[in-house]
Amino acid sequence: MANSKGDTAVKASEVSPLSVLVPAVGWFIPGAGHLMQKKWGRGGLIMVSVMMMYWLGLQMDGHVYAPNGGDVLEILSFVGQVGAGALYIISRALDLGSGVMQRATAAYGTVFLVSAGLLNFICVADAYHIAIGKKP
Repeated sequence: MANSKGDTAVKASEVSPLSVLVPAVGWFIPGAGHLMQKKWGRGGLIMVSVMMMYWLGLQMDGHVYAPNGGDVLEILSFVGQVGAGALYIISRALDLGSGVMQRATAAYGTVFLVSAGLLNFICVADAYHIAIGKKP
């Protein structure tokens, strides 16, 4: 199979333990997938960014969604928040973000929580592509 430029054949990548472990660890601890591959700057930046976004979302009294079958927007928000990995699990275990949203910033806080999870999903995909050799 030729690549888009047609110069050489692209070899299909095989599944290795690293290509399975890196995304799992990167999802659970934001940035850790990159740190495992010695991408220190990228991993540190991801870790700080995702954790700060999640923390700011909680500080703004954002709502942390439970895994239930509510309406479509609640389900999508839940999936987005689950992307934050351990941050979501800890906030659910400590019952953070489950109160009534009374502050004006609460809606923004919820958006921060969802965005932090979605950003981490993108970073997990990036770590996976580095692990399989598609990206330097």
